[in-house]
Amino acid sequence: MPTPYTFDTMKQQVSDGTIDTVLVTLVDMQGRLMGKRFHAEAFLEGGFEETHCCNYLLATDLEMATPDGYAATSWSGGYGDYVMKPDLATLRPVPWLEGTAMVLCDVLDHHTHEAITHAPRQMLKQQIARCEALGLSPIMATELEFFLFNGTHDEIARGGFQNLDPISTYNEDYSIFQTSKEEPVMRPIRNHLRSMGIPVEGSKGEAEAGQEELNIRYADALACADNHTIAKHAVKEIAHQQGFAASFLPKWHQDRVGSASHVHQSLWKDGQNAFHDANAALGKSALMDHYMAGLIKYAANYTYFMAPYINSYKRFAKGTFAPTQTVWSVDNRTAAFRLCADGTKSIRVECRIPGADMNPYLAQAAMIAAGLAGIDQKLELPDPFKGDAYADDNQTHIPQTLRDAREALVNSDMLRTAMGDDVITHYARAAEWEIEEFNRVVTDYEIARGFERA
Repeated sequence: MPTPYTFDTMKQQVSDGTIDTVLVTLVDMQGRLMGKRFHAEAFLEGGFEETHCCNYLLATDLEMATPDGYAATSWSGGYGDYVMKPDLATLRPVPWLEGTAMVLCDVLDHHTHEAITHAPRQMLKQQIARCEALGLSPIMATELEFFLFNGTHDEIARGGFQNLDPISTYNEDYSIFQTSKEEPVMRPIRNHLRSMGIPVEGSKGEAEAGQEELNIRYADALACADNHTIAKHAVKEIAHQQGFAASFLPKWHQDRVGSASHVHQSLWKDGQNAFHDANAALGKSALMDHYMAGLIKYAANYTYFMAPYINSYKRFAKGTFAPTQTVWSVDNRTAAFRLCADGTKSIRVECRIPGADMNPYLAQAAMIAAGLAGIDQKLELPDPFKGDAYADDNQTHIPQTLRDAREALVNSDMLRTAMGDDVITHYARAAEWEIEEFNRVVTDYEIARGFERA
């Protein structure tokens, strides 16, 4: 890994002309980087302390529309400003953009300078603070799956998103030959991310034609979410530079497997994995039992934060390695929760519900909240599921539609207690808007199915 990039390092690089542009960014509700480009000298003159943005950035949708129904911001409220407060610990170079550095910002109220409670980064910080009050540190890692397509995003959009052409022609799971063909895209992704301080471990072909997986080393929960978000942004930009398009859509075709973003998690105390107990069955501690029991009990409550769009629910299909039942099992990829590295100091739980479209700050915050509820309530962990979870309909289903997930979110006393009524109401409105927008659209499927036959 490179030497840590500091504010003083950037000052020197601005002085010698190496850096002339700084991307000052926040993370929006969808997990995207939004913000502005500062001339580096202007950033050093004052931008490093704070800048401003329109408050609609945390009350919009994928299309950047301005839906009504939000308490935090509206036409009647005038769409004022938020403060973007750079977190200089996140400052880093952007190797694939000439002369450029970037920084992530926290989002504050313009008048009080208090943190905005529904800002994704703040939501995760709040849950981390709850862990720290118990002497615990959440450690996370995400697996990032996506598809590469021939043609840039712009070219594919001009073609109406028709006749999508994946970069490879057959299932490339673990294939070295197939992925060698894709190295003009994947090699710069790995190297650029590593050189900017993102601890990339490697990449591999995934279980479909044109599907990739990027693996990043575990870190504390906030760093994990930061790394995930920057990596996802980098994948899109670097693929575009090479003439390809990267898509994190969970299900781009009904006959192809979907793209996930599994989250590995554990709690640590005094530098040791608090989920590990060498004297207990499977090597998992009572703390881990309670945490996992909370994840399972409240899975429906927080599914929205792992699957935020209509398309997200198309991924949950039998025989695709995406889960359908909220059960846990030992090293079993048909279960929603997989116990990994049992019997070792690396023991952890992998949640397999999130899709590649998740916002990692929201998903991690919600999972931590559920796990802490399990610890607080001393919930008992059921016995592990054995066998094929796809074949057992006696278990509890993951919510099957966005409407179901929104309903569970709205009615979650656990999440309202952990995050606040205002936050849950805010994101429930985001889910409701996605449903409203989808319901008014006539799809190609409806026309092809009923144009003549109806």
